[in-house]
Amino acid sequence: MLHTINKSPYSNRCLAECLRVCSADDAILLIEDGVYAALAGNDWIKQLLAKTTAVYALQADAAARGLADRIATEVKAVDYAGFVQLCCEQPSMLAWY
Repeated sequence: MLHTINKSPYSNRCLAECLRVCSADDAILLIEDGVYAALAGNDWIKQLLAKTTAVYALQADAAARGLADRIATEVKAVDYAGFVQLCCEQPSMLAWY
């Protein structure tokens, strides 16, 4: 399953709820303010990587927030075509907001 997170984990509980139910086979794509969870060295990225190794961040959203060079190296940056590809590769998708 592909989980998309569009809210900052510092202002919303959607990432915490997602982590509670996702499995190691799932992929997590951080979009919009969700990219704040991908910042290197924060506790959220550690929790994400402990749950699944398939963590992605939308490049355009990270860049729009001035975070492109601060994203953890373990997070795979994707463009919009990569977003579509992830949607096609996964059997289902769940948007958390």
